[in-house]
Amino acid sequence: MNRFSGLTFRRSLTRGGGGARPGGLTWPGITLALLLAAALLFLALTACGSDEAAKPTPPSSVSPAAGPPPDSPPAAAPATASPVVHTGNGAGPAAGAAAPPNPAPPAATPAPTPAPAGANTPTPGEIAAAYETALIGIYRDALPSIVRIQVSVMPGETALPPQFEDFRPRGEGSGFVWDDKGHVVTNHHVISDAAEIAVFFADGTQTTATVVGSDGDSDLAVLRLAETPASAAPVRLGDSSAVQVGQLAVAIGAPFGQEFTMTTGIVSGVGRMISSQTSQFSVPEVIQTDAAVNPGNSGGPLLDRLGRVIGVNTQIISDSGVNAGVGLAVPVNLVRRVAPALIQDGKYEYSWLGISGSGLSRQMAGILDLPDDTRGALVLLVVDDSPADKAGLRGSENTRTVDGVDYPAGGDVITAIDDNPVTDMTDLIAYLTNETVPG
Repeated sequence: MNRFSGLTFRRSLTRGGGGARPGGLTWPGITLALLLAAALLFLALTACGSDEAAKPTPPSSVSPAAGPPPDSPPAAAPATASPVVHTGNGAGPAAGAAAPPNPAPPAATPAPTPAPAGANTPTPGEIAAAYETALIGIYRDALPSIVRIQVSVMPGETALPPQFEDFRPRGEGSGFVWDDKGHVVTNHHVISDAAEIAVFFADGTQTTATVVGSDGDSDLAVLRLAETPASAAPVRLGDSSAVQVGQLAVAIGAPFGQEFTMTTGIVSGVGRMISSQTSQFSVPEVIQTDAAVNPGNSGGPLLDRLGRVIGVNTQIISDSGVNAGVGLAVPVNLVRRVAPALIQDGKYEYSWLGISGSGLSRQMAGILDLPDDTRGALVLLVVDDSPADKAGLRGSENTRTVDGVDYPAGGDVITAIDDNPVTDMTDLIAYLTNETVPG
């Protein structure tokens, strides 16, 4: 076991030579919590009945509906299986300087409280009505904070005559009000090639915006509005580290230009990782949802049942280029770090180790003559003169062939950083992104 600069790593034996606004419960959240609790009680009573009702009469012929199995949702399809599609009509990414961390995120979404014994059992119609009321409330409360973004892209360096202005290429995206100073958060790829940016609010206000800062690695950008309507309010922020698979997810944006569209679903996966379009950087802890997300939703918020932002919709995985039930959102805890830096410095700078690697599986541990229970990030490549290179980390310099398949061998395996266990590359990237700053 070796240590340096907070990294704990193991050498394999097969080496080649050489080296916002404060959060809180809103009435839609309370309504939905009570609704879910009532629904659970209703199903339990229907399935089991009560002791007092157990009489020698023929049982009801109506069977309770079976709930979904408790299995975890399937993992996102590998990148090689389906192409990743940005959900806006812009182009690819850029990077930049560290910002002071934002205040601590709010507490996790409270779990629904079961209804007390003896409470009146709601009818299916009442449950449906309460669910609708909660969703309407989420939409109504969030709407003043949501914007539709339209960008005009200048073709090359040639200015168009006024009579041809309508023929200028245009793109669509979404965004949300970040603070009370006229800043709007959206995706980098929505505005990266913009010559002009128009922003539309639900109350009919139309204004222009300029880019304050943009970060292609996280696919985030901040705009400054020329005019902010009085009704506009900053979004409320959630805590993406507390997001759980199965909780309600609500997306609001402008899919295919259909402004202020709301779709609903659940959080179907957490801890996903997506690649930057401009560098080797990867975004960790990405949220996966089955709420319908399509081109034009890029930059719009993914909300929890309390109407708080938990992510920024950025990509979909789809063979057709439209929603196939796998939407991906940049976690809001990363937005908390990047957005203030973009506002202050116009860029965000990441801690950089200077390696590429992969997770170490049990099979790979055996191939590298390491104990079977060894887990960590296998270093495949070390960039010359990088911090990793200067610290002495080594990449996989040779291969081993097993059953006709070549496996990288000889690289170091990072098993911990600052005493925090590292089981794969995602753990390493998440720690560097969320817990460190350059310098």
